[in-house]
Amino acid sequence: MSDHHGTYTYGHHESVLRSHRWRTAENSAAYLIPRLRPGLRVLDVGCGPGTITADLAELVSPGGRVTAADAADDVLRAAARLAAERGLDNVEFATADVHALDHPDDSFDVVHAHQVLQHVADPVLALREMRRVCRPGGIVAARDGDYHGFVWYPRLPELDEWMALYQRCARANGGEPDAGRRLLSWARQAGFTDVTATSTTWCHADDAERAYWGGMWADRVVKSAMAEQAVRDGYATADDLRRLSDGWRSWAASPDGWFSLLHGEIVCVA
Repeated sequence: MSDHHGTYTYGHHESVLRSHRWRTAENSAAYLIPRLRPGLRVLDVGCGPGTITADLAELVSPGGRVTAADAADDVLRAAARLAAERGLDNVEFATADVHALDHPDDSFDVVHAHQVLQHVADPVLALREMRRVCRPGGIVAARDGDYHGFVWYPRLPELDEWMALYQRCARANGGEPDAGRRLLSWARQAGFTDVTATSTTWCHADDAERAYWGGMWADRVVKSAMAEQAVRDGYATADDLRRLSDGWRSWAASPDGWFSLLHGEIVCVA
């Protein structure tokens, strides 16, 4: 999401979308699934390439509809192609700014955002806007990573440097990388009084998962918008980024490699 409210630090390089396409409702929105049923109207804010969106559309069928919203037209087109490939006719797509959603009050039963609030400069305003378009008694749900809650082994210095670099880049762009721990606070500031706060993790610890996660970050750290920003703004040199990339590949090659990612979650009754 890129506008005057904040900049999406990663951009939309293939290495970024590769990780987004891995996401499903099961591995990224399990906390929300029990609250979904056929017939509901859902807004999926910051839908990216649409893998979670497509799952949500299946979960509210028959009779339900999903509106997929994102600030980037190119990823919306990718999401539309995926929906067509999966034969879904209950998804529509719209370019949107989460701070000023182009929908009337009380338009949806469920408003969902995955890995969005960490990237915006005013997450409380975003949650207020999500609440506005949700009907009274409906659900506003959000899940965000918490980078300082990520832990890994082996403790390679390159990964420590990567963490510090990402924190610096994201904060310079107006984001909050440790959003997960703040979701409950943000929800209360946005005016919600009925909030269920939980946490879950992703864990990458077998050969296939290490190859996916380590390989993705090895590419992302040298090819994404974050890499361009780091060099442009003097946070790192191209040689530094290549060294961090090599560190990720070393982690991925370790048979003892393990990486756990903490995520905060909120379910708010509008």
